[in-house]
Amino acid sequence: MKRSIISRIAAGLAALAIMTAAGCGNGGAQTTTAANTDAAQSDTSLQKVLDAKQLVLGLDASFPPMGFTNEANEIVGFDIDVAQAVCDKMGIALVKQPIVWDNKEEDLNVGKIDCIWNGMSVNDARRQTMNLSDPYMNNEMIFVVPKDSGIKTMDDLKGRTVGVQSGSSAEEILVASEIYKDIKVTALEDNVTLLSQMELGFSDSVFLDSIVANYFITENNKDYVILPGNLEAEEYAIGFRKNDQALRDEVQKVLSELKAEGKLAEISKKWFGSDVTTVK
Repeated sequence: MKRSIISRIAAGLAALAIMTAAGCGNGGAQTTTAANTDAAQSDTSLQKVLDAKQLVLGLDASFPPMGFTNEANEIVGFDIDVAQAVCDKMGIALVKQPIVWDNKEEDLNVGKIDCIWNGMSVNDARRQTMNLSDPYMNNEMIFVVPKDSGIKTMDDLKGRTVGVQSGSSAEEILVASEIYKDIKVTALEDNVTLLSQMELGFSDSVFLDSIVANYFITENNKDYVILPGNLEAEEYAIGFRKNDQALRDEVQKVLSELKAEGKLAEISKKWFGSDVTTVK
């Protein structure tokens, strides 16, 4: 009998513990839901842009064909055309703000710009510090050399000097690669300068985005060669402040509309000859 009573008391206490835990669990869930709701309600990122009637786009203005300064001193490019189409649909102006690529996260977080939209590669570090759009284009990281350099493969780069853009994902990939220990690396602010320095003989190769390399070679009729293979395949995305979900989602929605309407394909064909976008 004593065991029976003890068993019943133990069972009752266990049931009470379960009920208490369940109550705490529900309260936690309600608290989390409330916090999420409060965060969503406090996100004024889209409204701020609409009230200002402009979207300030941060870019490295020497990154053809995504965004660069032409001979008329105008900032043009594929990303610029797409951003303009997005802003037209949103009924706001596009402000193009050149930045130092190394300082892009700081410029974004202090509010100097509303987004980073300039052939920016997706990586884990940027996922941690920014609210990224869905990828809109694929890319590869490759080596370019002068045609008469005698360099035929990546193995031939051993002991050579390779240029790379400072603060770029290209620099991160190159530093993390197996070949890094066998080469000398020169980091400069932009790819156009790097390619010019290579042509003048200050470096043997440049490590950069295939999108940029192919465009630069074609547009300038350069005798450059892209070495076979790549160190990494990448995707491009737009970067917003971490908490600017409303603005990020609106831009993403408009991009999807432009894709469905054929406008993205039209812009892509202008710059690349075909639709290379991956927006859904």
